[in-house]
Amino acid sequence: MPRPNWRAAGGCAFAPDPDGHDIPLWRPEVFPSTVILVPAPEGFDGARHIGLSTLGPFAADGRDASERHLVLADSGGDHYLCLAQAEPGRGLAAILPLDAAFDLRIEAVTRLYRRLRGRPAGPLPRALDLTPQRRARLIQLLHTLDFRFAGAGPREIAAALIDAGAATLPAIEWKSSASRRKANRLIRDAQGLMNGGYRTLLRGG
Repeated sequence: MPRPNWRAAGGCAFAPDPDGHDIPLWRPEVFPSTVILVPAPEGFDGARHIGLSTLGPFAADGRDASERHLVLADSGGDHYLCLAQAEPGRGLAAILPLDAAFDLRIEAVTRLYRRLRGRPAGPLPRALDLTPQRRARLIQLLHTLDFRFAGAGPREIAAALIDAGAATLPAIEWKSSASRRKANRLIRDAQGLMNGGYRTLLRGG
């Protein structure tokens, strides 16, 4: 998955949810590749302390009242960290909520651990690594939204994105054409993506 533009919204260090939800997109509740780090429980003296100053560079670094949120650049795919209640010099533990995204969370923690040990973190989880076909489809859906916002109808979208010949089809042929069906499907899927569907991309959907 390409790195999000964390400073896209009014210069904010991390992007809010453009759909108006209260939980920002970078929160671990929404994006399971964000690793939650907290002080290790008592007795785990061997828990690793992470010297953040030695990890850089950070693509983004933000704070709220109780947490620090970091994006650690990595050639194999960036690491997203939520550091809660940090205590200087104390080892850390990763929290893995037992939810539907548990497998993704495990992979995110494993990649980070490999990085902390000085090894290549490895590629992003397969579910988050967009195939060329899926990437092309998402670009097409974004173009569809652009056309819709500009007032284009299905025929104009079909002519621009599917088959230029759709623009000159007689009305009766257009109504039963495959281009019309494809254009309407693009419009439906593009609107679904805009109306919250984009959030499933963060979970490998």
